[in-house]
Amino acid sequence: MTNYQALPIPAGTLKELRDVDDAGRPLRPYTAGDDSDPNDSVGSPLRCCLRPVEPGERIALVSYAPLRRWAAGTGADPGAYDEAGPVFVHAGECPGPRGGEGYPFARAGALRTLRRYDARGHIVGGRLFEIPDDADGGFDTALAEAFALPEVALVHVRAVEYGCFHFEVRRP
Repeated sequence: MTNYQALPIPAGTLKELRDVDDAGRPLRPYTAGDDSDPNDSVGSPLRCCLRPVEPGERIALVSYAPLRRWAAGTGADPGAYDEAGPVFVHAGECPGPRGGEGYPFARAGALRTLRRYDARGHIVGGRLFEIPDDADGGFDTALAEAFALPEVALVHVRAVEYGCFHFEVRRP
């Protein structure tokens, strides 16, 4: 059981990204793990259901701007902090996260950044986080530290190696 909820890409946003992504490109689906898989994507994180890609799944790599989309819904203006990056999603409908499995993509020893944003969408700090053996406990502690600052509205968890967005956590 985790103390905070890892949020996937919302269903309405997924619908839009499957039409045109946040960089203005149309969806280019392919089958994971076969000859059409240009990204060797099996095992990569799916941001629609917060689990790894399995062989044979129809997926796509899309450009996603999580802070921009959050800001559009809240009236925030992230200015120069707005950014978009690549994420894997199912090419068609997805049932969403299974739930009850702890924090997603939490492999012990993996490095993450926890980027803190205020209600304006501006970065107000962050930290490097090495996932410990007790991944859920480690994330709970790091997120409690982040939300201890009253100005923090949300936290983005990203991979250090590629800067990939993994998931978002909002103030409880």
